Amino acid sequence: MTTAMHLSSQLAVDVLDARSLLSAFGVLGVGVVLFAETGLLIGFFLPGDSLLVTAGLLCTGAADRGLKLSLAPLLVAAAAGALAGAQCGYLLGRRAGGTLLARSRSARLHEGARHADELLERYGYAKAIFLARFVPVVRTVLNPMAGALRVPVRTFTVWQVTGGLVWSMGLTLAGYALGSSVPNVDRYLLPIVAVIVAVSLIPVASELHRSRRAAKAKAAAAAAAAAATKGARE
Repeated sequence: MTTAMHLSSQLAVDVLDARSLLSAFGVLGVGVVLFAETGLLIGFFLPGDSLLVTAGLLCTGAADRGLKLSLAPLLVAAAAGALAGAQCGYLLGRRAGGTLLARSRSARLHEGARHADELLERYGYAKAIFLARFVPVVRTVLNPMAGALRVPVRTFTVWQVTGGLVWSMGLTLAGYALGSSVPNVDRYLLPIVAVIVAVSLIPVASELHRSRRAAKAKAAAAAAAAAATKGARE
């Protein structure tokens, strides 16, 4: 009877709630969720950012007295799930091309695909693969898109590993640091997760701002050159 009740509680897990996932599956769940979010298009809705931060907080025992995770296994599971998922998504993209995405009716998923395509076109393979890790949904669709576009395997692997480690371990350690230093951190869990996720987007925002400034400067230089040429002709 007790076993049946425990199984029932696990089956009733809310996949959109980080605490519910962690309570049901623990460290193993982190790896599985990150694999699904970064490797399978059907996982685009999963809460990767908030899951990592919350898991880091739970390693201190500060966010929930009934659940405490171990930091070292958590970091391994997070990194393994994020890296294996991205590589799987890339391989699926090489094999299936855009078929999987074309079959989806999710407007959010297609919007993420558009942003992923813009990242690849604007920043090139290396920057796009790295920056995509910090943008929800985009980190799901960019991997198969990179495979479909035949991004070189070595280039993709190097930059998805770099971005994956910075993203997964960075957010986890940020949550752990806050849980270790802020008293009663569970009272502020949602705002803290929101702030950390916002901070994780800084590299993307910074690169976008730099790119726009460079584009404006290039356009101004082209306009000045055209004006100079026109003046010389006159």
